[in-house]
Amino acid sequence: MKRSVRENTNKALFVLNPTSGVPPVNFIVSKELELRKNQLSFCKSMTKEDTGLLIKQNFNKYEVFVAAGGDGTVHTVATELVGSNKILGVLPIGSGNGFAKEFGFKMNVRSLLSDIKKADSMNIDVIEINDKLCLNVAGIGLDSFVAHSFNNLKLRGFLPYVWLTFKTFLALRPFHVNIKCDGEEIVSEKLFVLTIANTRQFGNNAYIAPEARPNDGIIDIVLIKPFPKILGSLFIIRLFTKKINKSKYVRHFKTDKEIVIETAETRFHIDGEPLEISGKVVIRIKKEVLKVLKTSGYKFASS
Repeated sequence: MKRSVRENTNKALFVLNPTSGVPPVNFIVSKELELRKNQLSFCKSMTKEDTGLLIKQNFNKYEVFVAAGGDGTVHTVATELVGSNKILGVLPIGSGNGFAKEFGFKMNVRSLLSDIKKADSMNIDVIEINDKLCLNVAGIGLDSFVAHSFNNLKLRGFLPYVWLTFKTFLALRPFHVNIKCDGEEIVSEKLFVLTIANTRQFGNNAYIAPEARPNDGIIDIVLIKPFPKILGSLFIIRLFTKKINKSKYVRHFKTDKEIVIETAETRFHIDGEPLEISGKVVIRIKKEVLKVLKTSGYKFASS
């Protein structure tokens, strides 16, 4: 890990993940941060552990911590800020950038510095999944299977992700789940997808939970039942037009109660990061525990 942090009178520390997204974009962003060394403080971090340590070491020096990377980088930085008065910012250079798109963050350093100068923020919820935190979306099924495969793929970017999703969809088989809400069983069936949502989208403007809001104190659960694969293109259209919940194969419910999921499938993802979870999965909402920088592009309330 490169630990050199240029300290100045700025409010924010940029934490750059040099492995996020496609290399040319990452290289350009890295160079721009270098060129703006008199305007900002930044460092590069190669691992989650180093990112956490870096933030702890500089916690009292900065008001805003900017995750320069994809959803995984955002998740890692935010985990260190939950429950504090520090503000999360994002410079999106990942493959999906779901969280960044929801809050209007763009790959524009100059605009972001302007937002940081104002330091206006909003409090949002996070979802607790066993001992893990979820900012955006988590779940089991097609998206988690893709996340596991994508993690082992050397290529990055939107097109490799689309190709891998298509390949995984063709081989997709349903899995069985039991879901209890506040102790009462509400679901026992086979699914293609189970999504736990705090915000609306996976990333790349694919809206899996169009009604989700990050500060409503509510967990959104989206269930996609097995459907004829010939309808796959229709589901894609519905995802990108915010109409996925109009399908007869989709069930969407909301709750602020504890949810318990039991399934033999262990391949989960949280904020796009693959992980294995065995046994009961307990889900709770933690209300308004994370401060997120308000951007000039924030339009969530009117969307």
